[in-house]
Amino acid sequence: MNLLSWTRRGLMVAAAGAVVAAAALPITAAAQTPPDVLIVGQIAEPKSLDPAAVTAVNDFRILVNVYEGLTRYKSGTLEVEPSLATGWSINEDGTEYTFTLRDGVMFHDGTPFNAEAVKFNFDRMLDEKHPYHDTGPFPLSFFFGAVQSTEAVDATTVKFTLNAPYAPFLSNLAYPTGLIVSPEAVKASGKEFGRNPVGSGPFKFAEWRSNEAVVVERNDDYWGEAAGTKAVVFRPITDANTRVAEMLAGGIDMMVEVPPTSLGEFEGDRFSVAEQAGPHVWFLILNAKEGPFADKRVRQAANYAINKEAIVNNVLEGTASVAAGPTPPAFAWAYNDALEPYPYDPGKAKSLIKEAGADGATLTFYVTEGGSGMLDPVPMGTAIQADLEAVGFDVKIETYEWNTFLGEVNPGLEGKADMAEMAWMTNDPDTLPYLALRSKAWPADGGFNSGYYANEKVDKLLEAARTATDQEERARLYREMQSIVQEDAPWVFVANWKQNAVTSDRVKNFGLEPSFLLHLQKVVKN
Repeated sequence: MNLLSWTRRGLMVAAAGAVVAAAALPITAAAQTPPDVLIVGQIAEPKSLDPAAVTAVNDFRILVNVYEGLTRYKSGTLEVEPSLATGWSINEDGTEYTFTLRDGVMFHDGTPFNAEAVKFNFDRMLDEKHPYHDTGPFPLSFFFGAVQSTEAVDATTVKFTLNAPYAPFLSNLAYPTGLIVSPEAVKASGKEFGRNPVGSGPFKFAEWRSNEAVVVERNDDYWGEAAGTKAVVFRPITDANTRVAEMLAGGIDMMVEVPPTSLGEFEGDRFSVAEQAGPHVWFLILNAKEGPFADKRVRQAANYAINKEAIVNNVLEGTASVAAGPTPPAFAWAYNDALEPYPYDPGKAKSLIKEAGADGATLTFYVTEGGSGMLDPVPMGTAIQADLEAVGFDVKIETYEWNTFLGEVNPGLEGKADMAEMAWMTNDPDTLPYLALRSKAWPADGGFNSGYYANEKVDKLLEAARTATDQEERARLYREMQSIVQEDAPWVFVANWKQNAVTSDRVKNFGLEPSFLLHLQKVVKN
């Protein structure tokens, strides 16, 4: 019996056992998933397996096991190290990056990885006249918008010429949007490449059964260390309670994004719970253009009024930490650890509100039912509403489904709302503030500054930071930016999520990464 048939058969047996066991919880004997095959419960069906065509972390968790980029994040950090490139050099003004490529690497279809393959990938994404540009869309291509040209110098040397210095470039190459696909596979599959992925990673694509499973198998010809399991099966289980039941019953070996209220169910020897801080910020966008929050004192009052410690401990069950500003502490090199979170001080909040003449103001508050990184948004929204009403506001909540919510918030809050929930997971300290805090990032200009915050000093610091090639100088600029933004309070800085995952006692060598990606090469399962 071949591995694919065996995996499918084992899955059906395990799933059937899980259903029976889940119906009889609490259980003493769990279902058995196939040996040497890792079954992962994910939060959703992937949209595509083309790394240039997707934006969701859920999809990226699969892709980083099938593909590789020129760079990658060093394990346990967000620092960049070589991957398909063995090294690089940068010219003096930071506009030319020359990479030396790893020799002898083959894509899963047997075609060679080389400089021409790299050029194909970036030209496909960035050049509208490229013959395979129509295999897109490429929603995160702006990560490489500074690339003016890509040149294959020779088989193992590729040079990127930028239109201006762009410090996040190496980090963006390590992000899943920068993963390298097989040009020949794109040519063979065209617009269907996302259903027929071919990379160079430790696992190769085997099968995608819609709404059931994506199966990847160990790549026995991999250039590096062989994967620790014969296969990984990614199962989409949208409902969190169902994922929990499947995990408890043994129908899956690993689940990600465990609801805070369910973590206690995984105590004991049968399971291991992993937590890892990452580049996540959960915040409230405040409408700084009109209404009560146009006054900085009222924005600061909102930060004092909300009991963020209580939200973190009681609503999120300790699965997050209180945020101090717009930059997550996971960016250790750029984080301003001198900043302290706004303390919970209702008296200070009332004083500022009175001083600004905003007593009794009515606030319209957009809340979502759930979405990417949103951390129990309805209970959090209700807790925030109560805290703001306790200091004298009249808060009206409007709740929306996730995509509808984005359709309301992303075009801007002007004329609609005073505040809205939001969460971002990013790969570089440049990304979130540049896209959501610059004055030139207002929605009318194509950005995500939905609260219309504007500070000329912040603009200058962000522009300088993204063009500074010295990391210490970038860090200094970002830290200064954080101080100004915290003082201006365009957002209520609520929480930084600590991502989590649960594995069964059959799974070894697993660890979460700050990048929120799911690297499974070293995992073994008995």
